[in-house]
Amino acid sequence: MSRNPAPQLDRPTRQTVPAAAARRAPVGNRPPIRFDASRWLVLGVLVIASVYFLAPVWWLLVASTKTDSGLFSGNAFWFGHFAFFDNVRTVFTEQGGIYSTWLLNSALYAVGGATVSTLISAMAGYALTKYPFRGREFTFNVVLAAVLVPQPLLAVPLYLLFSEVHLVNTYWAVLLPSMVSPFGVYLARIYAGASVPDELLEAGRIDGAGELRIFFTISMRVMAPALVTIFLFQFVSIWTNYLLPVLMLANDKLQPVTEGIVGWQAQRAIGPSAPPYNIVITAAMISAVPLVVLFLSLQRYWRSGLTAGSVK
Repeated sequence: MSRNPAPQLDRPTRQTVPAAAARRAPVGNRPPIRFDASRWLVLGVLVIASVYFLAPVWWLLVASTKTDSGLFSGNAFWFGHFAFFDNVRTVFTEQGGIYSTWLLNSALYAVGGATVSTLISAMAGYALTKYPFRGREFTFNVVLAAVLVPQPLLAVPLYLLFSEVHLVNTYWAVLLPSMVSPFGVYLARIYAGASVPDELLEAGRIDGAGELRIFFTISMRVMAPALVTIFLFQFVSIWTNYLLPVLMLANDKLQPVTEGIVGWQAQRAIGPSAPPYNIVITAAMISAVPLVVLFLSLQRYWRSGLTAGSVK
């Protein structure tokens, strides 16, 4: 008598997950990362913009390390014979070390003009938003209209004005126009109205503080990000300005670094005694270093939430 084998029970089969699908599985409650077409498009635009803006900076850095003959041979975007320190030494000794004077003049114009301009803009913007007076909106509209006026249009009228008061070819011819910034007044007014609470000012007045003390000890601390922004914008604008100094200044000892570098470049068409191209390029690269250092050192002030906890 044959014995039939006992029927075997079906065991539940374990489904295997492919390794690629397991890697795509979300971890915890984190949704899976999806790269759609719009993200790739935005990423591509950002990469192209980064290359577009950084390529000239990279070329300037590389070119400042080459000799004059090396600029026109080999790869323009890669290093050749390294002569950076020799170029820097030549820049500061060319024409009796006039480049150092140009740098000091630019620092004087930019630091002095930007500091006074930031203070004036902060006081004007704060007054326009915190003190009601007749004609306040009209005054702000005039400031806003001044923001829309291109600065080169004011160069010739400023020259004629300073000629009448005999200030042409002096430090004041560049310093005084640099102390006024309509955009700074506009930004300070907008930021003060949004970040400086009236309750904080009333608390200071109740404690017996005067208006100047409230402004310098309370309001300016709250407005610090806006003030840093105004200072940076004005500093860069003054440091890179060329048209106003070239109209106002004829003395080499008063020129900023922008006018001096352009003058070196213009000398190439006059005679062989002009500085070579690699020296002019190295001088341009050195002139950009203060701007980079300033941005890196002041970027920590661009933070929000400075008024958190100031009003109870």
